Amino acid sequence: MSEQKKAWEERKQALFLDKKSGYDVIDEKTIDAMNEYCEGYKKFLDDAKIEREAVKAAIALAEAKGFVPFVRGMSLKAGDKVYYNNRNKSLMLAVIGEASLAEGVQIGAAHVDSPRLDLKPYPVYEDGDIAMMKTHYYGGIRKYQWLSTPMALHGVVVRKDGTTVQINIGDKPGDPVVVIPDLLPHLAGEQSGKPVSSAFEGENLNLFVGSRPYPESEGSGRFKLYVLDLLNKEYGITEADFLSAEICAVPAYNAVDVGLDRSMVGAYGQDDHVCAYASLMGLLDAEKRHKTGVCILADKEEVGSMGVSGMQSDAFDTFISDLCDTQGVSLKECFEHSFCLSSDVTACYDPNYAGVYDPRNSSYINQGVSLCKYTGSRGKGGCNDASAEVMGYVRRIFEENGVLWSVAELGKVDAGGGGTVALYMSNRNIDTVDAGTPVLGMHAPFEVTGKLDCYMTYRAMKAIFEQ
Repeated sequence: MSEQKKAWEERKQALFLDKKSGYDVIDEKTIDAMNEYCEGYKKFLDDAKIEREAVKAAIALAEAKGFVPFVRGMSLKAGDKVYYNNRNKSLMLAVIGEASLAEGVQIGAAHVDSPRLDLKPYPVYEDGDIAMMKTHYYGGIRKYQWLSTPMALHGVVVRKDGTTVQINIGDKPGDPVVVIPDLLPHLAGEQSGKPVSSAFEGENLNLFVGSRPYPESEGSGRFKLYVLDLLNKEYGITEADFLSAEICAVPAYNAVDVGLDRSMVGAYGQDDHVCAYASLMGLLDAEKRHKTGVCILADKEEVGSMGVSGMQSDAFDTFISDLCDTQGVSLKECFEHSFCLSSDVTACYDPNYAGVYDPRNSSYINQGVSLCKYTGSRGKGGCNDASAEVMGYVRRIFEENGVLWSVAELGKVDAGGGGTVALYMSNRNIDTVDAGTPVLGMHAPFEVTGKLDCYMTYRAMKAIFEQ
């Protein structure tokens, strides 16, 4: 090689950003740690298909690490670990650091709700000798993906006497499942000629839940009665109890390895359980704690983060304010010195649909956690646009802690877009940036992530909490 060409290669190496697969730079020890982490993550996915279950599973993991419920007015010292269960649908956890809360807190914010089908208040009916349940889809789904998919029913019923019944049908060994059968292709000529946006109607996402009539019955209602009788015998509920219930239809299969090399995880609900688990375990496993670390697992992100359990709720402000009260610190002072890593998934480059991505500014599988300076739609509408200083701060932390990472956008500028809880954190005067795991098939009943990306999201969160 000539001296001139050698100098060119050295200059290129010094100045170009070389985006490599993480497997080109990690060692076997890291791969072993990654695989062990992902086994725990897959169990969390199986245990936490809806937000209530995620909160319950997260509390169990936290209590095993010494966390206790936070009670307003309790005294706290460095090293104390507390959590606040917000109505069983969102969760806030904190580990008190050595520094005053006046120096701010390190926040990891993720969400534990996922797209699904919710039962309507009056769900059960019959038609064509089939017992069915009406649903109302939750979050952004592509309706056709939920057809001919085995589903389970998860949720809670509050009976008129105030007692609560947990519902979980379809995930336990030997359980039946429910389904929305698709239209056979032989009769789908008219449907196939329609755009996808109009070919599948939300009002037709009706679950098939039974086809057996109540014994020795006549007339209408025989098939509906058989199903209601089964539910009454098993759970002690009547049709009226659906009026005070939250029951969801979710895919009835567990998390699995994907790929002949087992390099990926496939499961329902990885948006955003992959980041929720990483945030939770990052806080639980953090070793050095100068500043107080706070993890929030929020609800309702998929529908705008509203309500008492969403990120726009004052519940978060109240929790941090209560922590500040233990030190006589102003909430405003705490927020203005805080930092938040809004941990939510992003789109992973899919070569089957390359036309909707900017290949130079996309997340690629197994390149690590993906930073997203801004989300939003088209002209950055509805985004949190992190400053250069914030990006530099996170970049330094990741580099110092061996976190593999990249920076990407969700897709082409005019292809669509999306948002996270980031803007609601930054609206509180908290420096915030998005960072999360790239996902293939986001919002589908079966989503795919790279194991290396899952693990590096955890490493990223742990590094943030150790500042």
